[in-house]
Amino acid sequence: MKKLPEMKRKEKGLPDMPHKKGTIFSIDTNPEMPEFPNVKKQEINFKYPLLKPYAYAHIYWDKKLKELIYYVEEPELNPEEKKTLILLEDGIKELINISYLSLNKNEKIIEYLEKNIKVLLNELRVTPSKESFLKLMYYIYRDFVGMGRVEPLLNDYFIEDIECNGAKYPLYVVHRRYRNLKTNVVYKKIPELASFVEKLAQKTGKYVSYATPLLDGALPDGSRVNATYTEDISSRGPTFTIRKFTKNPWPPTQLMKFGTISPSILAYLWLAVEHGKNIMVIGGTGSGKTTLLNALTFFIPPQARIVSIEDTRELNLEHANWLPSVSREGVGLANLVGQKYGEVTMFNLLKESFRQNPDYVIVGEIRGEEAYVLFQGMASGHPSFGTMHADSVDTMIKRLETPPINLSSSLVETMDVVLSMTSTKRGGKSVRRLRDVNEIINIGDDGANTVNKPFVWNPNTDKYDYVVESEVFKKLVMQQGLKGEEIIEEWKRRTLLLIALYNAGMFDFHKVQDVISAYYKSPKEVLRKFGIR
Repeated sequence: MKKLPEMKRKEKGLPDMPHKKGTIFSIDTNPEMPEFPNVKKQEINFKYPLLKPYAYAHIYWDKKLKELIYYVEEPELNPEEKKTLILLEDGIKELINISYLSLNKNEKIIEYLEKNIKVLLNELRVTPSKESFLKLMYYIYRDFVGMGRVEPLLNDYFIEDIECNGAKYPLYVVHRRYRNLKTNVVYKKIPELASFVEKLAQKTGKYVSYATPLLDGALPDGSRVNATYTEDISSRGPTFTIRKFTKNPWPPTQLMKFGTISPSILAYLWLAVEHGKNIMVIGGTGSGKTTLLNALTFFIPPQARIVSIEDTRELNLEHANWLPSVSREGVGLANLVGQKYGEVTMFNLLKESFRQNPDYVIVGEIRGEEAYVLFQGMASGHPSFGTMHADSVDTMIKRLETPPINLSSSLVETMDVVLSMTSTKRGGKSVRRLRDVNEIINIGDDGANTVNKPFVWNPNTDKYDYVVESEVFKKLVMQQGLKGEEIIEEWKRRTLLLIALYNAGMFDFHKVQDVISAYYKSPKEVLRKFGIR
């Protein structure tokens, strides 16, 4: 897609669109993906649609502030339209069944909403122009069907986090390409912000009040929400952070595009996943652990039985034989063992998962007692993946071997590969990189460990060096009866295939998954299709 400033639009952002039968208002919540310009930060100035044709993201370099700004462009309302909107919003609360609007966002809701807005306008004896009516419909849709001011941000595929630090302060977003960006979205008054936090609580099925001012939950789409409600907790007023759930996860080719990982390492991991090696992804907050973990799932054989366990839904797999499990908080006071009534922990889910005959087990994030069950599963032959907060292999081992996890060194040794992620700066831009690939050879009782690092990221060249021979490849020779030459040749073929997918511009996760699944069934045919011998 070309840069949107070149697109022909009306001055106030309302191009004509084909309308559904019976309605004149229509909105596209799945606009085309933008192609970000490869220019210097100071030269960035482009737009892309969020809620087409009404809301657009405009990212540009602010010369005065000397930083990138994320500006949400929405239709401008004149004074008369603002007055009409206030009257309509008051009328909606009396006339329309709000619970009906919150069910889902589809054509029937738009038709229902438009019909009732026309009734209200008729009662108010207001006859707006078509352009004004469409603008009014957008704001009513945004505020009553959507999530108000943050609805455009929630609809941006490239936003990972939305952060509000209080009333009168601009919201910040974490952008997949440009990382931390200040926005023009501001909640100017504390009551307005408090009302939004209450709405968040309602959407997550939780309750927030002055007595219980902390909110932690998940929106219906899987996005994670953390919020505070009162000035007693945060001096700037209510706050919230939304970690967005990605419906369309990044395929391996997308990680290649942003330089997060190389095709040769991905091909290596493809072989490791196929042959049932246990893999852990470690790194700090926001380093891309879950993104890489989700990319690894593309390499799981299509017929395999997969069970995933998370505390908040973040993984999204294409496999049909996938059982996703999410932990649940309980209610009331905790019992003698610290559990609330109806609580289902990751430990509970993980214990049950091994009775569900999994070929692969995936744990979103390892924090406590669930680690013991997971590593017991690894030791008993269940290939497992997971993520963990740790900045190095040494730190990870210490966390696993000390309270509250307390694993023995022999259990920790069942792990085959540890992928270390990092968030760093290159050319003034925040980037994510796989720092190194670590193969666990031995872990002593005294905490000393022997690790082989076949791949290491070189920060000077921003390339990945193949440093030493892979111990995983050697294990495949010993355990699977494969020949070393065959493994190397297969590794090279898969590397070339991933490069071919990248060169073909194949970044859609459905299409990438289809090719990888097809390779398991007919590798020669897939290689021939992409011109690989």
